[in-house]
Amino acid sequence: MTRTTSLVYSPAIEGFLGLKDEQTCPPKSAGAVIIPYGLERSVSYGGGTAAGPRAMLRASHQVELFDEEFWKEAYADYGVATLEEPTIPEAIPDALDQLEQLVEEVLASGRFPMTFGGEHSISAGAIRPFARRYDDLAILHFDAHADLRDGYDGEHYSHAAALRRCLDFEHISLVSLGIRNISQEEIPFLEANRHRIDIHWAREKAQWDLTKILAALTGKHVYLTVDLDGFDASVMPATGTPEPGGLFWDDVLPVIRAAANCSTIVGADINELAPQRGMHGCDFLAAKLAYKIMSYVLASPDKKSSC
Repeated sequence: MTRTTSLVYSPAIEGFLGLKDEQTCPPKSAGAVIIPYGLERSVSYGGGTAAGPRAMLRASHQVELFDEEFWKEAYADYGVATLEEPTIPEAIPDALDQLEQLVEEVLASGRFPMTFGGEHSISAGAIRPFARRYDDLAILHFDAHADLRDGYDGEHYSHAAALRRCLDFEHISLVSLGIRNISQEEIPFLEANRHRIDIHWAREKAQWDLTKILAALTGKHVYLTVDLDGFDASVMPATGTPEPGGLFWDDVLPVIRAAANCSTIVGADINELAPQRGMHGCDFLAAKLAYKIMSYVLASPDKKSSC
């Protein structure tokens, strides 16, 4: 790519977790970098995802830094910095190019990129630097929808085609969990790509076998994408397409924890938060999920603080 950017950081107190100066690393030394990217161009039901990143960042200031699972303030093992949200181009292809470059710069500096969307179409841009680096790349995907359409409503990069666009890279494999909506038009692509797509349907979650889920990820480099509508609508109504019959916190966390142990998670995004007045619990869930993901990947009982 020829596009160049410079990473512009938010003050720590305004960024993820609302850290004070004495709690922070220099931004360029932080092991994890939050990329707020509120792209909203192709939503097809409820709107509001443009405000998702800001809501997650605000809610993160209420997340307790001490994590009882790690028995410490886990962020201090790796350090977190937050970018200023850029002005997002109007056309989705241009926006995805911009996001690709931001992720590339974070990766090139040896750090973990965590993108806050925005609609799910962001994954098609964020995945590109990882696809170039890793021949064994697998995507771990939580969602209500398969997102395997080849475009939707005339938009090739629609949020409804997010995983199809990622799978345009033929060496990438996909493990999807929580799916409970798939259209007839997606079935031929799914059937033709059974060798690289594993879907674990939400209706069967009581029978999920974690060993079988992990078999497609073990030893690989993994990109994690979480569409928040993968969670049940009772706990995540603040999303454009809330769906019943979904996942709960204790369905999702064990899978991510186990994947971090058996594979190398190299990047992640959380998307499709559409904040609603009075539903700040949804924003908080998304923010705490981001903290958990980064800590599973980057924190270690034996690692000394890098700050």
